[in-house]
Amino acid sequence: MSATDAAPNGPLSTRVRVGYGLGSFATGTFNTVPGLLLLYYLTDVLGVAAGLAGFLVFLPKAWDVLLNPWVGSRSDRTAHRWGPRRPWMVGGAVALPLGFAAMFAGPPLGLGWATAYVAVLFLLTATGFACFQVPFVALPAELTADPDERARLMSWRVAFLGGAILLSGSVAPVLAGSSGDDHGTLAGYRLMGVVIGALVCAGAFGSILATAGAPSALPATVSEPSLPAQLRAARGNRPFVWLLTVYVVQSAAAGLMLAGAQYFATYVLDEPDAVTALFACLIVPSLLAMPLWLAAGRRVGKRNAAFAASGCFLAGAAVAALCRQLPEAAAFAAVGLAGIGYAGMQMLQLSMLGDAIAADTFTSGRRRAGVFTGLWTAGETMGLALGPALFGLVLAVSGFVSSDAEHRVSQPDSALTGVVIGFGALPALLMLISLPLLTRYDLSEDRLRALAGAARTGSERRAAERPAATLPDAG
Repeated sequence: MSATDAAPNGPLSTRVRVGYGLGSFATGTFNTVPGLLLLYYLTDVLGVAAGLAGFLVFLPKAWDVLLNPWVGSRSDRTAHRWGPRRPWMVGGAVALPLGFAAMFAGPPLGLGWATAYVAVLFLLTATGFACFQVPFVALPAELTADPDERARLMSWRVAFLGGAILLSGSVAPVLAGSSGDDHGTLAGYRLMGVVIGALVCAGAFGSILATAGAPSALPATVSEPSLPAQLRAARGNRPFVWLLTVYVVQSAAAGLMLAGAQYFATYVLDEPDAVTALFACLIVPSLLAMPLWLAAGRRVGKRNAAFAASGCFLAGAAVAALCRQLPEAAAFAAVGLAGIGYAGMQMLQLSMLGDAIAADTFTSGRRRAGVFTGLWTAGETMGLALGPALFGLVLAVSGFVSSDAEHRVSQPDSALTGVVIGFGALPALLMLISLPLLTRYDLSEDRLRALAGAARTGSERRAAERPAATLPDAG
C-alpha cells in the first residue's frame, strides 16, 4: 500500500475508510437479521414456545462470550504475512455466510429436531462471526493514532452499519414472506438466508481486500504471553471497563427493540409489512444525524456527546412504550428519534473504545487490542442476545400464543401489552440505568494525546540511550 493510504497521525485514505466500513456492513447485517427474525421464525414459523425460543436465541451467543476473548488473544499473537488480524477475518468471512444460509434452511424435520438444528447452526454461525468481528473491531486502534481520525473512521463504519440495518432489515422480511404469506414461510426464509448470506460475504471480503496492507499506526509491541495475563490487563484499564459495562447495557436495550420490531408491526400496528417502514424511520434520520454527532464529539468531547445520544434513544423508547395510547404516526416518530440516538451511541462509543485501546498501548508498550475487542464484542454479543431472551420472557409471561406458518392465532390483550413493554418500556429503563455508568469513563481526548506524546518521548529517549555500535580499532 502506498504512503497515502495510511498515515499514523494524519488522515486515512478514502479506500481504507470505505473498506473498513464495508466490514461493518457484514457485521451489521448479521446482528440485524437474526435479532429481527430468528425469534419470530422460531415462534411463528416453526411453532416453538416463546420461552424456549428466547433461550435458544440466547444460548449460542452466550458461547461467544467465552469465545471472543480467546479469538482476540490468539489474533494478538498471530504472526502472518497478512498481519495478525486478517487470517482470522478470512476464516470468519468464509464460515459466517455459509452458516447463516444453512441456519434458515428449514430442513423437513419434526419440531424437536428442527429446533435443535437451528440452535446448532446458530452456534456454528456465531463462531464464524466471532472470528471475523473480533479482529475487525481491533483494526481502528492500529490504523491511526489520531483520536479525531478514529472518530471519522467510526462515522464511516456507522454509516455502513446504518445502510446494512436499513437494507437487511427491509429486504429480509420481504424475502421471508416472498411466497405470499405476510408472516413468512419456510420457502421464503430459505431464500432470505441465501440472499442475506451473500450480502454478508460481499461485505466481509470487501473489507479485507480494501484494508489489506495498511501499516500499523501503533509502535511495534509484543503481546501478553497468555489469555489470563491479557484479561488481567483489561481489568486494569478503568476507562475500558466502564465503557464496556455501558455498552452491554445499551446493547441489551437495542436488542430488545430489534427483537420486538416484527411483533410490534404484526400485532400492535396490525401491519406485518410495517416493519420495513419502521426500519426506514430508524435508519434514514440516523444517517442524516451522523455529521452532527461527529461535530458534537469534537466540540464537547465524545463522552458528553454520548450522553446526548443515549438521551435521544431513551426518549424514543419511552414514547414507543406509550404507542397504544398514541396515534400510529407517533410510533414511527419514536423509532426515528431512537435511531438518531443509536447512531451517535455506536459511533462515539466505538471511537472511545479505540481511544482506550490506544491508551493501553501507549502506557504498557504491549499489543493487547485483540483481547480488548474480544471482550468488547463478547459484551455486545451478550447484550444483543439478552435482548431477544428478555423479549421472549416478556412474551411468555404476558400470555403470548405461538403458532406455525400454516396456523395463525389471535393474541390476548395481555400479549399486546407485553409486546409494547418489551419494545419500549424495558429499553427505556435499561438506557436510564446506563447513564450513571457512563460518567465513570474518564479518558478525555486531551489525556489521550498526552499519553501519546509521553510514549513518543520515552521511545526517543530509549533510542538515544541505546549504546552505539563500536567500530574496530584502526590501529
